[in-house]
Amino acid sequence: MNRSNHMEYIDGMERIDSDMLKQVVHAMHNYDYTKYTAYDVKTALAHDSLTTEDFAALLSPAALPLLEEMAQRAQFETRKHFGNSIAMFTPLYIANYCENYCIYCGFNCHNKIRRARLTEAEIETEMQTISKTGLQEILILTGESRKMSNVDYIANACRIAKKYFKVVGIEVYPMNSAEYAKLHKSGADFVTVFQETYNSDKYETLHIEGHKRIFPYRFYAQERAIMGGMRGVGFAALLGLDDFRKDAFATGMHAYLLQKKYPHAEIAFSCPRLRPIINNDKINPRDVHEPQLLQVICAYRIFMPFAAITISTRECERFRNNAINIAATKISAGVDVGIGGHSGSQKGDEQFEISDPRNVDEVYKAIEQQGLQPVMSDYIYV
Repeated sequence: MNRSNHMEYIDGMERIDSDMLKQVVHAMHNYDYTKYTAYDVKTALAHDSLTTEDFAALLSPAALPLLEEMAQRAQFETRKHFGNSIAMFTPLYIANYCENYCIYCGFNCHNKIRRARLTEAEIETEMQTISKTGLQEILILTGESRKMSNVDYIANACRIAKKYFKVVGIEVYPMNSAEYAKLHKSGADFVTVFQETYNSDKYETLHIEGHKRIFPYRFYAQERAIMGGMRGVGFAALLGLDDFRKDAFATGMHAYLLQKKYPHAEIAFSCPRLRPIINNDKINPRDVHEPQLLQVICAYRIFMPFAAITISTRECERFRNNAINIAATKISAGVDVGIGGHSGSQKGDEQFEISDPRNVDEVYKAIEQQGLQPVMSDYIYV
């Protein structure tokens, strides 16, 4: 069992000369959300642009009674910067083999599930099926196994995707910048990495073995992706693993500091909560109920108004409809988190249970019914 020091790099992992990790962790550890008052929250909401201290106030318990005011401000910022457009996409899981033992994840290497990896022909069939729904953006995902889903395999999937989609995102294991450059050259535009939790001590207890155990390598994945030429990167903590307020604050700080360092990079947030998994239906987000989740989403929007915010099928139809009306700018549709399910022949088990099973047409109509504009692609290559 790999019980290496979770703060020390393994051979082959690229290091970045940066103190950003120290800055984010220091800010998180010093974040005392109990000190903020309703006055601090109202003061933050009165500012045209937020300081990090304002952001901290909006994530505090004192802000929850003012959630309606936060939602109004978040909606104002969303419409100001994104208009009425809501981007649509779907995830495609091409493999669920994993070499990590993360105790909360359905793909973890010790969980007894059906493992599968799509062939290139099967990937193409899945993508053809998805493209017929009208979607023009896809997110390619794998379990974290370099052996079963190596860089060439993912690069080939990106090349196939570019035949059918205008925007290609990837959510795979962290890589070195040269590997990200290869994926970018193959057609990938975006990289999303969930830090899961920014509390390194808690992180160590959750990630028992595998490369994912190495906390700093995961932290710097977005920066390596930008160095590799990706035009956008996504950030997230898995809310409910630890103190969600501190994790949300650290996520915002991480994105904020990276945006300052790379002003050209497009920034996105995801706001996933824990979901039950195969062989463990007791996993649920501790203390993160829908009001708290909406608070986090609104705080992200007001703090970083230009950032995209994705609302996933981990949440129910009602909440997702509400979120896109307020602050979320991106929504998934026609989701299948198993391996090979889009074309009707699922080969491998899913990563978690979804809450919103609506197909693309149903989500498209729901967006229109709110007076919003579904957008399949907002990017043109010239």
